[in-house]
Amino acid sequence: MLTTDHIAILAPRIDHLIKRAGAATLEVFNAPGELEVISKADESPVTIADHRAHQIILDGLNALASELRQSETEGEGSALTTATAALVADLPVLSEEATLQSFEDRQSWSTYWLVDPLDGTREFVSGNGEYTVNIALIHNHQPIAGWVYAPVQGVLYSGWQIGDAKAAFRERDGKRVSIHTRLPDRPGADGIDVVASRRHGTDALEPIMKRAGELFPEVRTRNIGSSLKICLVAAGEADWYPRLAPTSEWDTAAADAVLRGAGGIMVDTNHVPLRYNSGDSILNPHFHAFSADHAVWRELLGLNSVSGI
Repeated sequence: MLTTDHIAILAPRIDHLIKRAGAATLEVFNAPGELEVISKADESPVTIADHRAHQIILDGLNALASELRQSETEGEGSALTTATAALVADLPVLSEEATLQSFEDRQSWSTYWLVDPLDGTREFVSGNGEYTVNIALIHNHQPIAGWVYAPVQGVLYSGWQIGDAKAAFRERDGKRVSIHTRLPDRPGADGIDVVASRRHGTDALEPIMKRAGELFPEVRTRNIGSSLKICLVAAGEADWYPRLAPTSEWDTAAADAVLRGAGGIMVDTNHVPLRYNSGDSILNPHFHAFSADHAVWRELLGLNSVSGI
């Protein structure tokens, strides 16, 4: 069973790997000339940057165990390093840019890597830079660790939760700080800040946004692309991200782990935490990323009554 000690061994290596993948996407993002965009079967866009990041991450994850064993052999590791290598050896990798394995095969996976090499391809293509590279480690249908890298901003979010132990971080300009969510009824709060997709689900949000206006003195909305929305909730810069439009599991898993590590939750419309690799489909239900397991969020979903804040 993976523990926080094992995650501590893995974390700097995944930090390095995800930055390498991000650098590969930046080369394409900053290249002159028109970017070639291909439409996949579901009509979503894909670029050479998606494929390059996928290959870097796939190769890196597949080499993790041997690299850990090598460091131990060279005297840089420890018994814990060897144990970590054994736990991650031959773990499956599920990536958006690879063939989706059948659930008949996937249902035997207790632990696996879940990857979105470039989340927010439409933002990438538009040139606004609001895209991320996502790597998550899933165990027993839950994201226990996640890394979200925003190459254009040069910001890395990471977090994990195993049992009662949790932590989340943001690294920028070489400085790494702990991040935490904030409570909607924190002292001095004059309302809530909501992050929403630039491109999806605006009409579907109208009823619940109206309800939010009844519960909070002010509801401020900011539109942003990719899994950065979830990370802003994790970092205490927003309170809520509602998503009432389709997403896939690789879109959310890494940021879900960061949010859980920071004290937040991601739940479906019945306030049930998201689960991963639970069936044939890898589509998520509609969900909400909340800053905390708090009564006012349940009231927002119509599940219990509290007084307005």
